[in-house]
Amino acid sequence: MAITLNNTIKVLIVDDSAVVRKVLRQNLVKEPSIEIVGVAPDPYVARDRILELNPDVLVLDVEMPRMDGITFLDKLMRARPMPVIIFSSLTPKGSQMALEAMQNGAVDVVCKAGEAYKVGDVIDDLIDKIKMASRVNIANMVKNVKDKPKTHKLSMTVTTNKIIAIGASTGGVQALSTVISMMPANAPGTVIVQHMPPKFTASFAQRLNDECAVNVKEARDGDSVISGQVLIAPGGYHMVLGRSGANYHVKIKDGPRVKHQKPSVDVLFDSVSQYAGANAVGAILTGMGDDGAAGLLKMKEAGAKTIAQDEHSCIVYGMPAAAVKIGAADTQVTLNKVAETLLNLCR
Repeated sequence: MAITLNNTIKVLIVDDSAVVRKVLRQNLVKEPSIEIVGVAPDPYVARDRILELNPDVLVLDVEMPRMDGITFLDKLMRARPMPVIIFSSLTPKGSQMALEAMQNGAVDVVCKAGEAYKVGDVIDDLIDKIKMASRVNIANMVKNVKDKPKTHKLSMTVTTNKIIAIGASTGGVQALSTVISMMPANAPGTVIVQHMPPKFTASFAQRLNDECAVNVKEARDGDSVISGQVLIAPGGYHMVLGRSGANYHVKIKDGPRVKHQKPSVDVLFDSVSQYAGANAVGAILTGMGDDGAAGLLKMKEAGAKTIAQDEHSCIVYGMPAAAVKIGAADTQVTLNKVAETLLNLCR
């Protein structure tokens, strides 16, 4: 957990662009709880500034001269673990690199202002992420990166009309990698909302697909929910479950943010409660806020079995805590037991 002085969050900015450093420094200080203690043009300078200034949160670019941000992140998490926000451009190559950073310990990603993004919106998002990062359980973040279990198969008899629905946010990249890697090739059809910006979900789904026994893909409108396939909601859109006879499918739709999120876990879980009911199993994993808690309760009231990740294994015990508080989760389980528990409940 980051330690702050006088209720301020000490932030160090690492970016090779002098313009970006200037814009961030000028705009982030408008938030009273944030103090910019320094800037660095590359990881070598950042290393010295970290030792000198002891920041609470690092805002880190990915593509930099002398050393890229991912390499630096790997070294940092082994030598001096701390919350890191990746501040990256949204090119296809960049999104893949930023995703890799998240899987190696970064707390979250904020997209640099560009053609589709306004500076003000980006700053507001970055401020929220910095506040959140200052409260993460960094010990669990590091542990999840180092101790990710190897893929192994769990035997089960698939019931084809069972649906698994999962929601996650901060820390969810690592948590979902752990959970989905433990799913067998014949696992029940699975639908997932992970809070992520547009374009990142496609890279994330592809990486999971390469690592796991199940087929993982970014969901498209009309995709069937079938045994052995995992559908991840695309960033910037809501995903809902639909049903035609005995067959399930997903719908991808636009709409306002729900609980400040798009995609929203609540939106998915609400639809699962309506169309799958007792044929569903729901899980809410690590994340800030309370998105998904109300939806998980609706699933439970509709007859679904529900679980929440326990506090000990969460990077941020926010969404699971909110679900537990309102009685939405039947039980809490540690991260390494989530997949096994879901599969058992589907039997």
